[in-house]
Amino acid sequence: MYKSEFDKYLRDKKYFSTYMFYGQSTFMIEQYSWIISKIIAKEDDIIKIYFDEYNFKYILNCLQQSSLFASSNVVYLRVDKKIPKKELDLLVEATNKNSSSTLIIACYGDDATFKSMESSLSHKTNSCFVRFFPLKDNEAISYLNNEAKRIGLEYEISAMSHLYFMHKGDLTLCVNDLSKLKVLDEKISSKSVDNYCFGLGAVNFDDFLVNLLSFKDVNSDLDLLLEEGMDSIFIVNQITQFVHQLFMISAYARNFGAPKAIDILGFNPPKDVWETKSRLAININPKKYLKLFEFLLNLELDLKSSKISNTSLFLQANIRKFTALFR
Repeated sequence: MYKSEFDKYLRDKKYFSTYMFYGQSTFMIEQYSWIISKIIAKEDDIIKIYFDEYNFKYILNCLQQSSLFASSNVVYLRVDKKIPKKELDLLVEATNKNSSSTLIIACYGDDATFKSMESSLSHKTNSCFVRFFPLKDNEAISYLNNEAKRIGLEYEISAMSHLYFMHKGDLTLCVNDLSKLKVLDEKISSKSVDNYCFGLGAVNFDDFLVNLLSFKDVNSDLDLLLEEGMDSIFIVNQITQFVHQLFMISAYARNFGAPKAIDILGFNPPKDVWETKSRLAININPKKYLKLFEFLLNLELDLKSSKISNTSLFLQANIRKFTALFR
């Protein structure tokens, strides 16, 4: 099932004997594993088994027996390899037979590796799987808003989006910083985030995107991003996503007048960020957007399908070409 369906079960307090979380969002896999474990048992009563510690006979024995010291018997298992079907079937069966046992499986790695494990989990055995996908920006910021409210943090509406983009969408870093900001015991603003939180890397990625789409020289910034270990395909994807946002702003402005962030993006970014994006979007000739998309999509295709010995140099050369071509 997907996150939305599973969230409904959580709201209705419907719990399962076995949970499997996998997909493309490590943060959500860890977060939901943590949520379920906290609901069912105390921290000290959870048996944690990580990766190479996997031992089928030991886990099966744990699940078949009831805990002597707690009302619930929880095994939290992290894996980066597929569990053989026969073994998984027996583990699921053990939790189903022993009402005091719960198995939580957090899967790390490629979706395809774990998708076949879905067949071992069903409502018939009171078990479920949840597949996560990367959150969209508005979904991630909404999650941060909810988390901030949960811990009682008072904040201005733009602060969470500012924190999110400062950390380049890394929710783990964002959530960690919420705890840090809570200690301040003050209403959190974008300025508070700037003063007490530290974004990733020496280059502000939002500034890099703005400068690139202003068709300025970004060679030195791109060098630093690549030196920090940022993936070439990720950079192209982020540029494409940014161009898509600019196109939506431009289209909205041409049809409805002054662009409204909440209507276009689904959330309100910091005022200065939105004003910069809006000016940039409107300044680009509408006919140019198609050519921008074609260039970026072809570049992504080349990076993914061509045998390129040095993707960093290839990207740098094409970004220079991009700037010269569309300036």
